[in-house]
Amino acid sequence: MTINIVSRVSVDTVLVLDSDQALMSLQSKDFVAMYSNSADIPKFETLAVSVPKQFVYHVQLNRPDKLNAMNRKMWLEVGECFQKLGDNADCRAIVLSAAGRLFTAGIDLKDFAKMGPQLAEIDDVARRCRMLEKTIQLYQDSISSLEKCPKPVICAVHDACIGAGVNLITAADIRWCTNNAWFQVREVAIGMAADVGVLQRLPKVVGNDSLVRELAFTGRKFVADEAKEFGMVSKVFETKESMVEKAVELAEEISGLSPVAVQLTKRNLVYSRDHSVQEGLDHIRIWNQTMLQSEDFLNATMAQATKSPPPTFSKL
Repeated sequence: MTINIVSRVSVDTVLVLDSDQALMSLQSKDFVAMYSNSADIPKFETLAVSVPKQFVYHVQLNRPDKLNAMNRKMWLEVGECFQKLGDNADCRAIVLSAAGRLFTAGIDLKDFAKMGPQLAEIDDVARRCRMLEKTIQLYQDSISSLEKCPKPVICAVHDACIGAGVNLITAADIRWCTNNAWFQVREVAIGMAADVGVLQRLPKVVGNDSLVRELAFTGRKFVADEAKEFGMVSKVFETKESMVEKAVELAEEISGLSPVAVQLTKRNLVYSRDHSVQEGLDHIRIWNQTMLQSEDFLNATMAQATKSPPPTFSKL
């Protein structure tokens, strides 16, 4: 069986994937196509997943008619998606963006309200608490899936990013936004304390405890310039299109490097954030006593020493 996967090709080049053959070499200088068999790309109801470049996966929040409000299905699928991509050797970097006119309106309150009648059917407070605890745990694990995914996650935010959306993006590795983006830690406005990560991660992302408390206590909006000023995002773009294009380029650059090196770097950065400097040093020393024996280290150092082109690294 032969599967032809063709997108925009500037030269008369066709990508042919045969069940008995390896991936054929490409000569096109401007090739934007699916690099994986479409059967390998996970399918979801609330997310759209594509492969714009080799080893680069693009995940979009995809409930534009609902302003990408996060219902229970989306919470489940975010966790499932990043777990699958974390295990997928064809994925080395991920871009996270959103379809439609804004990034996300936050939690889907209509969907969340469905829990009320379910709780009302339970008489005992301990058992109601157990049901709520399991739901909160599910939502926490969904957000943490970005952080636990060993592949770098580049988050590209446009327009509004509210409540659950801020929780989501603080679990990413790199955050960019458009100049019309605005953010809101809004949970206090709906009578609750944020419970899926923003109170734990945002102070470490921005390094300004006073500001985080102000934002969390008031639920006020803050815009792109302010977000960049205090380090929540590292770049601001004129348009969503230019932002996503550059995010894919960055992901492609990362994916060309050793997956052993990149994934261990992320692992140690996450670990070191929550531990002392010495514990972080101990952690990377223990890992590198193994990883420095990888072929990636030898091939990369030899290429540097001989001024050769960068090596092509095996899948991990």
